[in-house]
Amino acid sequence: MTGRPRLLYLITEDWYFWSHRLDLARAARDAGFDVTIATRVTDHGKQIQGEGFHLVPISLFRRSRNPIRELGAVTELISVYGRVRPHLVHHVAMKPILYGSLAAWVVRVPAILNAFAGLGYLFANSERQQGGLHRVLTAALRSAIGRSGSTVLFQNEADRDELVQAGTVRTSHTRVIAGSGIDINAFSVKPSPPGIPLVVLPARMLWDKGVGEFVQAARMLKGRGVDARFVLVGRCDEDNPADIGREQLARWMAEGAVEWWGHRDDMSAVYAEAALVVLPSYREGLPKVLLEAAACGKAIVATDVPGCRDVVRHGVNGMLVPPKDASAIADSITTLLKNEGLREELGRSGRNIAVKEFSAAVVNEQTLALYRELLQGTAKDSLSRKTFVHGASL
Repeated sequence: MTGRPRLLYLITEDWYFWSHRLDLARAARDAGFDVTIATRVTDHGKQIQGEGFHLVPISLFRRSRNPIRELGAVTELISVYGRVRPHLVHHVAMKPILYGSLAAWVVRVPAILNAFAGLGYLFANSERQQGGLHRVLTAALRSAIGRSGSTVLFQNEADRDELVQAGTVRTSHTRVIAGSGIDINAFSVKPSPPGIPLVVLPARMLWDKGVGEFVQAARMLKGRGVDARFVLVGRCDEDNPADIGREQLARWMAEGAVEWWGHRDDMSAVYAEAALVVLPSYREGLPKVLLEAAACGKAIVATDVPGCRDVVRHGVNGMLVPPKDASAIADSITTLLKNEGLREELGRSGRNIAVKEFSAAVVNEQTLALYRELLQGTAKDSLSRKTFVHGASL
């Protein structure tokens, strides 16, 4: 290739790009890539363009099942890929992987990276995995990934192993990189403020995040006379089938079980107020909120499931509990609230783990190395077809 290699990110929501892939896109830009973001624009269009990225608004809806709309979404992506002519596409999450792989295959994009940010709604519940929709999705993924010849990126080994065992992907075409990383300098360790302790669950308001079990645990603890505030921090997500809904959140607040602070852009300030952080999710890729909490030196209570257990080591930087077990959540919260010294010890360990293993600098360098490897592979393929390639920025 000549000039700067063209890199296109396909992500369904601009707010998700801004919160989870901005640092990586910046690193790619600074490394010499010409970066385009294709996403549904609702909140951060101007900020994305202000970073010097090309922005292509698209109409890909996560929740849509309308066949005509979905066919239109694929056609739209084919058109976008045809205009941009990327050397490398990075698809993030389930629907971009499915539709983006098809578009990339039609347009013959040289290098395709399909990144699972966790396995999503249909894999978070064993009953859903027995349903027809799960079987159709698995077959569609197998076809899209196989046809496109893509490399498949996972955030944890458990997700990779599950899709390999299902025959959806081949081990030789997979890589594991631990999440999207965090800016360690944006989060610092501060002592919890005096007064009534704050117990925080930071996540989108989804049943699959264990929000219901957290509320049950809060009720139990209030019934035991535990003096603490229990706070939910995060947006609703109406496009996700597991969305809890504002009405339910309002009922919980009226009951006095929990507070709901909604979406916050100043999460470092939220963590600074917290005594400990809880995420009782049913399954994760690699939860960024737990990385942020660890970077802030907060003890963590999380479920012993893929993703969460990759960040939280039981007795080292937090406590792991079985999924869907409100009593276990309540007991672990009680243990940590009663023992400030233990909380601080776990928090210090969490900060060390975040710095050594999950900093954006570490994760971005691993991902950029993968980008270069994929582009070098396409360059070698082109040379084998007697096409001259100049490896710019490789």
